Parts: sequence; structure tokens; C-alpha cells
Amino acid sequence: MSRRRFEHLLVEISLSVDARVHRYRLWLDLKERGLDPAALSRESALDYCRGPLQGFLATQGYRIDERARRRLLRSVERFAPEIPTPEEHFSRWSA
Repeated sequence: MSRRRFEHLLVEISLSVDARVHRYRLWLDLKERGLDPAALSRESALDYCRGPLQGFLATQGYRIDERARRRLLRSVERFAPEIPTPEEHFSRWSA
């Protein structure tokens, strides 16, 4: 299985806190919680965002406000790894 959901989660979390979240630290946090970042399910990603994410962000010195958290949850819920994102479509045209 691809890592597309993890990559999407990383980008969306970074956008939510307006800073670049460290990829490896997020990967390790997910692994420590018994999740497989390479095969992350929608439900697991949503559960992580609803619970442990705040603690992870606090250890990194970030905080996510309620509005950004709701946006993050919507984005994670709607993401379909099998469908190319608009950015991926445009990158094919410019290549």
C-alpha cells in the first residue's frame, strides 16, 4: 500500500499549524501508537487527528486552533488516495 494518506496527513497538519511538521517525528509517533503510517486507514487517521495529534503537536511546540482542526478533519475525511489530487494533475501537464 502506498504512503499517500500519510503524506496527505503530514501536509494538512503542516498547513493547519502554519509550519513544517517534521515527517520522521510524525512517522514515529504514529508507530508508537500502534499505527502503520505506510498503510494508514481513513478511520485511523481521523482518530489520530481527534486525539493524540494535539499531544504530538504540543511536544513539537505547535498548537492547532479549533477552526484549523475542523478543516484538517474534513480534509483527511475526504481524501481518497486512489484519486489524483489537482496538484498531481497539474504537475503532469507541466512536465
